[in-house]
Amino acid sequence: MDLRQSSQYAKYIKLTGWVVEKVNGYYVYIRKIPLTPFSIIKVQRPKEIPFKKIDRLAQKHRALVVYLEPLTTSRKSQITEFGYRLHKSPFLPAKTIHLDLTQSEEKILAQMKKDARYEIRKAKKEAIQLIKVQDLERFHQAWRESVGWRRYVPSLKNLKALKKSFGKNAIFLTVESQTQNTSEVKLSLTSEDTSEVKGKRQKIIAGTVILIAGKTAYYYYAFSSKEGRRKSAQYLLVWEAIKLAKKRGCQIFDFEGIYDERFPIKSWKGFSHFKKSFGGKEIEYPGCFVRYCLPF
Repeated sequence: MDLRQSSQYAKYIKLTGWVVEKVNGYYVYIRKIPLTPFSIIKVQRPKEIPFKKIDRLAQKHRALVVYLEPLTTSRKSQITEFGYRLHKSPFLPAKTIHLDLTQSEEKILAQMKKDARYEIRKAKKEAIQLIKVQDLERFHQAWRESVGWRRYVPSLKNLKALKKSFGKNAIFLTVESQTQNTSEVKLSLTSEDTSEVKGKRQKIIAGTVILIAGKTAYYYYAFSSKEGRRKSAQYLLVWEAIKLAKKRGCQIFDFEGIYDERFPIKSWKGFSHFKKSFGGKEIEYPGCFVRYCLPF
């Protein structure tokens, strides 16, 4: 089961203003177009595709366009037969990396590139300490300050909707610098069931949002400041997230997207190199197919 077909994700999408319906056991997401009777529809990562029922749903909601992102290419011929054409840019990453968490921590470390192991060791020298906190406003503000206004940062409302929908399966990890004038770094964990840190707060220099659905942990969001990159904080966050996912019984760690030559986005090359340094197996999806509808 893909994240987009989990009940938690369906709840999250509904909280963000989408209409959610179920067809043959698969979630379908409908977005109403403001001030019109029309809509758009997204069907993401279903194992099977109930084409005729999707058509009826499109008529019901007067959909102008239906986007289909299948899990496999097993029914690609049927996709084109039903009037769908490959879209130039998918909504979901069409290529990702799956890391096998059923291996021991030692084996996972051994399969990483030397650079990744080095960066993890480097970060660990920064006086690591685990802290439990619960403050999404602070997390969001640190994210905004770290990346500036030119890069996308989800709204605080969006982050709260994730937390409400996924509960303990929405995990917010941060690395914090004790002061701006020291190299000491603290690793902190923010999740549904933690308590607020007492005492003076420190500066967040990197953060990650991990979502768990079924037996898979998804590296859903991530950010890092200049100081965080200098101190290799993001490498440490990923390693801690991997270990945490193993403890929670997950079997796969999904890096949620890398650069895909079929749908090239040059800006993805940098973080794709970072993700590939942890090893794992590359997974390809068919991409996004689109069908334009006559709403009447």
